[in-house]
Amino acid sequence: MRPGTGRPEFGRVHPLRQRRAMRRLLCQVCAAPADRDDSGVLWLLRDFRGDWARWPDGMGCVEPPVCAPCVPVSLRLCPALRRGAVAVRVQDCPIAGVRGVVYREDFSGLVAVEEAVLPYDDPDVRWLVASALVRELRGCTVLPLDAFAERGGADGEELDLAVRADRF
Repeated sequence: MRPGTGRPEFGRVHPLRQRRAMRRLLCQVCAAPADRDDSGVLWLLRDFRGDWARWPDGMGCVEPPVCAPCVPVSLRLCPALRRGAVAVRVQDCPIAGVRGVVYREDFSGLVAVEEAVLPYDDPDVRWLVASALVRELRGCTVLPLDAFAERGGADGEELDLAVRADRF
């Protein structure tokens, strides 16, 4: 919990920052309000359109949304997004549950059993130590990534992740 220090560790999102960004719909990169228009809130996701016909509609998502200025730098710097990404506008994104590790009690005490994503009304949620908040994406529209191409800016103006992390 030292905002503004260190370097991003892609794939290892800080649990408190993740939950704050998801709860308040803040950009996962800079913590400014996520981009929103009449079509919905902007998300930048790995491209898994082949998973099912209406992907990502109905998907549980642990990645917070983004603001439009952070899209180009995210595409450039995030190793997962470089393997294929898609911008999505989401009309409705209710909080659906939590992701974390489920524990069970045995003769020696509590033992970690499995990682899981559980809705809040699941009886096992009381045995889960949460690491991420989950939102369900509904009313999704896939957008062309070129709509978020770099807007001028010199290299010196590129996102300073450590400074922007101060907002968290």
